Amino acid sequence: MRQFTERLLRPLLLAPAFLPLIYIDGLLYPFVAPKTLLFRALGIVALAALFYLALSGRELYWSRLRNKLAWNPLVLLVVAYATSLLGVDFYHSFWSVYDRGDGLLTLTTAVVFFYATLLYANRDFLPRLFKVVAWVATAVSAYVILQWFGNVLGIDFSLVAEAHGRVGGTLGNAAFLAGYLGMTLWATLASAGESRGFWKKVYYGGAGLQFLAIILAATRGTLLALLTVGFFVLLYLALAPLEREASLMGWKGEGKTQRSYRIGLAALLIVAGLFFAFRVPLSTSSFEPVRRVASVSLADPTVSSRMFIWQHTFAEGMKKPFIGYGAENIEMIFDRVYDPGAILEQWFDRTHNAFLDYFVQFGIFGALLYAGLIGALGYTGLALWRMKERFGTFLLLLACTYAIQNFFVFDTAMTLWLLLATLAAALAYAGAQNAAQKELPSALRLRVPAVVSYGIAAAVFILLYPVAIQPLRANLLLAEGYTYHVTDVARAISAFQKGLSLGTYADVEYGYQAYSMYTDNQQNLLAGEARVAAYRYALATLSKNYERYPYDARTATYLTHVLDSAPDGEPVDEAFLRMILARAIELSPKRAQANYILANIPLKKGDLTRDAAERNRYYREAIGILEEYAARVPDFAEPRFIIASLYVVIGDRAAGKRWADEGLPLYKGGTDVARKALRYYIAVEDWPNVRRFLTDIVKDNPTDYPTLYDLAKAELLTGNRERALQIVRELRLKAPGLVETDPVFLKSLAE
Repeated sequence: MRQFTERLLRPLLLAPAFLPLIYIDGLLYPFVAPKTLLFRALGIVALAALFYLALSGRELYWSRLRNKLAWNPLVLLVVAYATSLLGVDFYHSFWSVYDRGDGLLTLTTAVVFFYATLLYANRDFLPRLFKVVAWVATAVSAYVILQWFGNVLGIDFSLVAEAHGRVGGTLGNAAFLAGYLGMTLWATLASAGESRGFWKKVYYGGAGLQFLAIILAATRGTLLALLTVGFFVLLYLALAPLEREASLMGWKGEGKTQRSYRIGLAALLIVAGLFFAFRVPLSTSSFEPVRRVASVSLADPTVSSRMFIWQHTFAEGMKKPFIGYGAENIEMIFDRVYDPGAILEQWFDRTHNAFLDYFVQFGIFGALLYAGLIGALGYTGLALWRMKERFGTFLLLLACTYAIQNFFVFDTAMTLWLLLATLAAALAYAGAQNAAQKELPSALRLRVPAVVSYGIAAAVFILLYPVAIQPLRANLLLAEGYTYHVTDVARAISAFQKGLSLGTYADVEYGYQAYSMYTDNQQNLLAGEARVAAYRYALATLSKNYERYPYDARTATYLTHVLDSAPDGEPVDEAFLRMILARAIELSPKRAQANYILANIPLKKGDLTRDAAERNRYYREAIGILEEYAARVPDFAEPRFIIASLYVVIGDRAAGKRWADEGLPLYKGGTDVARKALRYYIAVEDWPNVRRFLTDIVKDNPTDYPTLYDLAKAELLTGNRERALQIVRELRLKAPGLVETDPVFLKSLAE
């Protein structure tokens, strides 16, 4: 048994390297959830194996624990648990959610792998780790390239998922993908430096594929990191002594000279200069990586959103600089500072800065310890470089790339594991290089009765059930219910209830999905008892989560929306609705949805009355609510256009114009805001502005042919007959029969 476990542990320690290849259809979040669940399961198996080996007398490298660099992960883990115990909700901090897969449990698993590798790995583990990572990353990159070609050429490659937006490969997210490949690139180059002949070319080819995949992912943080690191590498190679040059990159004088590096450095500077000089025309390029990089500026909506988030979440973090808010509670901070006039995204659970994430969650000590992990890898790489060990250079470059890119993106389980596994393997490798130390497995042996070692290993192994098996079942049941939520509501609800009965951390996701399914589909596609059943399930699930997670603005907001969309005949307790709305607004005061639903209460009453004076009274009550909200969001155009439309309804056009004129200079684009503005300008027959907002809507939604037809009418009303005719000709080809639905317009166009 012991020999079998010894043979098993090494592949177990390398197994997470294969997880980036794993994605499973039939699960919710098929690119993230399977990786997380398998990663946690592998960690439990590795821990059970390590316990068994240690307790059965297997010699391990206990002396490595004397190295202070090896203490950092454990101290970080202790700080993370302590701050989460003092934080908002330890349960949520521990488990996280499906679409993120982080939390204390994942951090614990990564630390388990670190110490298992540190205690067990020998000198050969680092090169083996890098080779496995190189092959996996190359396979991921080939997948990404196929995915990109499929997107561009409209080809459906078997087993290759369709990309929605930027390519995310087998990691499902462009930022996740680029952050991962930004690390694996150096591991692949290190493997190339250790190889000869044909295999050297293979590894260099793999590195080329990975670099191409990074470009296609169009993640500016990783591109900036590689550009920065690459510049300093070329600068060093151009200035370093020739003998140092070969040592730096692991080459043995293969005809490489300082002159070639100087030419490369000059070329890099020239290309960067030309790119900057032509940045404006390049910002409209059809090639997304070029367009995204060229569009970087403080005025760019994505950049300005990031700056806003960094500024305000840091300010919130400074309110608890030492204890933080606990793991997975960044979303609560974001909800508190959210401003729709400054941020594009509706919901955020990361700041797009890993260092800031650690600071907000675990306080200043957590952020420093996280930075210390990266510093430890860089320090180890530098020490090996000074010893003229080839891996040292690539460890240093990997650490630098990781540090720079994580200032602009967020960490994932795969990149955190790779950081810690590389650090542990590097410490093992460095220990073996020190001839004076003569590192050997420690003679210390922990001998206990066999039944005890088996029992402890089995106890650890049993953790697979609550940690991996039950969450997997809950995910499968949620996915099953989602499949049938319109076609067979009874079956869907049965699956949902069975999944919730498992008592896992999936209850948050069940609530979010219940809201999405009901408001997006079921309330419009279902009728009668089926719609009522769907509504009652969504209401019950979100109500339970509302009580369980009182700090979650998202759950409160979703619950109010479901109540506001109740089927006819289903009673809605107005006092209960107002109570939930009060909490939602308290948790996220500038978020529009809850404020609009609060205004919708008197609006619905106004629509039900036939008395004009009473209707206007209700409408003015709603306007008052919206005016209070507009005062809280002085840079947000949308509520101003809504208020303007309501004033027109009650006959006060002067007040409506005043609010619309206030909203117009605040307009920054966006289909939702444009539609709100459109409603007002159609009501007052301001055709030039109608044309403007219809143009924006069509630009964002080019296949919205009914709106494009409306644009043709607006073009005619503003005197642009040629453009109206052009649109009609286009619609005859793309949407046959649509233009014939309005013969009056066609007659006017022909006159």
